[in-house]
Amino acid sequence: MKKAVIVLSGGLDSTTCMGIAAEQGYALYPLTFHYGQKHNREVEQAKKVAAHYQVSEHRIVDIAFLNQIGGSALTDSSIAVPSEQDDKEEIPATYVPARNMIFLSLASAYAEVIGAQAVFIGVSAVDYSGYPDCRPEFIQSMDETINLATKAGTTGERISIVAPLMHLTKKETIEEGLALGVPYELTTSCYNGEEEACGTCDSCLLRLKGFEEAGGRDPIAYASR
Repeated sequence: MKKAVIVLSGGLDSTTCMGIAAEQGYALYPLTFHYGQKHNREVEQAKKVAAHYQVSEHRIVDIAFLNQIGGSALTDSSIAVPSEQDDKEEIPATYVPARNMIFLSLASAYAEVIGAQAVFIGVSAVDYSGYPDCRPEFIQSMDETINLATKAGTTGERISIVAPLMHLTKKETIEEGLALGVPYELTTSCYNGEEEACGTCDSCLLRLKGFEEAGGRDPIAYASR
């Protein structure tokens, strides 16, 4: 059976990728990163998502070094999470330096070891917060680099970086997930990591907007909608 490593954050997008990969017939090998974020909620939700899909193995990798270097509102206690990102042309304070590049490098190493043909990541260049490591150019470049840098890639056993949500709006992502029965009630998107999502950070606003446009109601609890 073909295998796929899923970069699983416990959020809406990565969980949708789990549903898509499962629908495409892959055996799922989710990989979750504890990268030094201020809260542990997304890791805990990722565990629930992995259990829902009855995966044989769910790896949680500790790379708290990103907390040590800081530079992001998600990892650095001296930087506050903004309540709303008004200027979409600017890279927001919630950008974590080189995060997806690091995630994809480690996920590809894992994929090579277990003989996986694909690494799924839930990035989008449509409804997103303006992060440079969510662009098609970055994904294409990483796909090429990984296959130049691995034994698998240089011996013809290519590892494909798959970003199925790249050109989808949040509305379209949610519609796809609902059609696949993705358990959105188990996910979290809030940057603040409380039991109830704040409903005011950029991630919550994008998620709520997507559900509204898809004609559904977000099943998770919010302090403010």
